[in-house]
Formats: sequence, C-alpha cells, structure tokens
Amino acid sequence: MPGASCDSATLGFVIAGALVAGFTTGFAGFGTGLVASGFWFHVLPAAMVPPLVALASVAGQIVGFLTVRKAFDWARLMPFLIGAAVGIPLGVIALAAVSPFWLKISAGGFLVVYSAYQLLARHRREIGAWGGRWADGAVGIGGGFLGGFAGLSAPLPVMWLQLRGGPPDSQRAIYQPFNLIVLALASAGMGLGGQITAPVLWVALVALPATLGGAWVGARLYGAVSPRTFQRLVLVLLLASGAILIAQALGA
Repeated sequence: MPGASCDSATLGFVIAGALVAGFTTGFAGFGTGLVASGFWFHVLPAAMVPPLVALASVAGQIVGFLTVRKAFDWARLMPFLIGAAVGIPLGVIALAAVSPFWLKISAGGFLVVYSAYQLLARHRREIGAWGGRWADGAVGIGGGFLGGFAGLSAPLPVMWLQLRGGPPDSQRAIYQPFNLIVLALASAGMGLGGQITAPVLWVALVALPATLGGAWVGARLYGAVSPRTFQRLVLVLLLASGAILIAQALGA
C-alpha cells in the first residue's frame, strides 16, 4: 500500500474501518469520518486520513441519501448550505496550515459534554426555531469548516437539529444531504489543494467497496428502532466521536 505498510493486518484494519464506518453512516446518517479515522489513524500516515475520510464519507452518504430522500426540505437546508460555502474553503486552507490539536481537543470536549448531558438529562432541552435561518447558517459555516478541515461535517448540524427538535426523519432529511454536498465539495477542494494523492486514491479503491456494503446494511436497519432509541443511539455516537477526537489529539 503506497505510503503505508502493505501487510495483511494493515489492509484488514483499513477494510474493517471502512465497513464499520459505512454501517454507521447508513444507519445514523453520519459518522463515516468519526468512526473510520479511529481505525485509520493507527495504520495510515496522518496526512492521508482527512482526504480518505472525505472520499469514504461521500460514498457512504450516497447510500444513506436514498433512505430519506422523500422527506427532504430544501428550504430548511439552504441556510446550512450557504454557510457551508463559506466554511469549506476556510477548512481546506486550515488543513494545509494549522495544527489540528486544539481544534480536536475543543470540538471533542464539546461533543462529550453535550452528549453526556443530553443522555443523562431527564428532560431533553429543545430550542425550537430560536435564532432562525441566521443561526442555521452559522452552524452551516462550522459544519463546512470541519468538513473541509477533517471530513467531519456532521456533528455540529446533528447537535443543532436535535436542539431544534422534531422527528428523527425530518432532522436526518436536513443533515444527510448537507453532509453529502459538503463532503463532495470538501473532496473537490482537497483534490485541488493536492491532498488527494495517488496513495490516497489507491487506499480508497480498497476501502470504498466495504464502505458501500456497510452503508447498505445500515440503511436497511434504519427505521427498525423507535425514534427515542434512535435519538439515544445518535447521542452515544456523538459521545464516542468526541472521545475519539480527544484521543487522536492526545496521541498525535
């Protein structure tokens, strides 16, 4: 494997990460980067992981995209996408220029605190339409920045939409296409910025079939659990995501 060890253990770790990450995305609508990076940072050069995460995320999101396509609300989605158009190039620039340590620590700490609070709270707080479309746009900027920086566009919109409240399907129908569009643009930005190299494409050819297969299985299981159970599973995933980000930063 160019740029990394070619042994079977490395190959198995890459494929396992792609499979589990694809399943998570197919089921929850996000999580490819958060799950896969937990595997791939252990066996691949660090510079390869963000662009590989972005490519795998797009593949997984395409499968999940079909799951909730009938519930899409483009009017609600547009402020997020307009914000993302601002955030994505900033994230791509930061990827080439900034150490990720403090970003991972701060983002990971916020995810852990928020998710733990929501899981332990007897009554989940909701904010309804507070802040309106301007607030949605600001969240889109943050999601776009994290997507361009590390392929992690999902956590901020997911948390924000949970605070907004409403059925899981209506939330997913916003963050699912948001993630797909943002990560596709982030992948293009990384390609133009030179981060998607030949070794990255080689690993992607190995990993993406597993990502697609895992996403298909996850999408088939979506809807088999109650809305409350689904919400709690998403919070657990966010909690784990925050812990992974902190561990990556401390282990860098």
